[in-house]
Amino acid sequence: MLAVPTYLLRVQLEDRPGSLGSLAVALGSAGADILSLDVVERASGYAVDDLVVELPPGAMPDMLITAAEALNGVYVDAIRPHTGLLEAHRELELIDHVAAADGKHKRLQVLVDEAPRVLRVGWCTVTRLTEAGAERVVGSPGAPETQAASTPWLPIDEATALDATADWVPQVWRDMDTTLAAAPLGDPRTAVVLGRPGGPAFRPSEVARLGYLAGIIATIIR
Repeated sequence: MLAVPTYLLRVQLEDRPGSLGSLAVALGSAGADILSLDVVERASGYAVDDLVVELPPGAMPDMLITAAEALNGVYVDAIRPHTGLLEAHRELELIDHVAAADGKHKRLQVLVDEAPRVLRVGWCTVTRLTEAGAERVVGSPGAPETQAASTPWLPIDEATALDATADWVPQVWRDMDTTLAAAPLGDPRTAVVLGRPGGPAFRPSEVARLGYLAGIIATIIR
């Protein structure tokens, strides 16, 4: 039995009545089944949404881009394979799981293990700046084996999207077109780092969400 492919589709579209319905009809006409929707960002005149869509076995994901961008005012920001749905209360679940873990190191491990699903990224690490240099404290299963030899962006005072083309970024990360974001975790010399191989770029709303979540987790860990 063939597995049913599922994709995470990030789209920008005009923020007007009926635009999302038109997109749903267009994707449905292409054979896609929308499983869930999450609003990433809203600004004056446009919205950015994440849709988890299922395609018939053998169907190519490019058809989703073609169907979506055939509509006026719709642009596909990114499309990538996805497992699982977008849960409405995913941040609260992560916080609850971190709080239930026993000990600081275990709580940090729970954080990095669950953050990729919650924040829709490829991997997550916690990095600390020590006297000897940068040190990875914990990393998610998808975190790259190659680590950054230096972290000139540490100390860090607030959540921010990092320059993924900077010299400190390992070449293998750049080869995978990995976008990066980080936020302080309790103190400026310790940060939670997110990596998203293949993009898309981190939206301001996503960076803000990371900052809020890191602040809450830091309080729990303390």
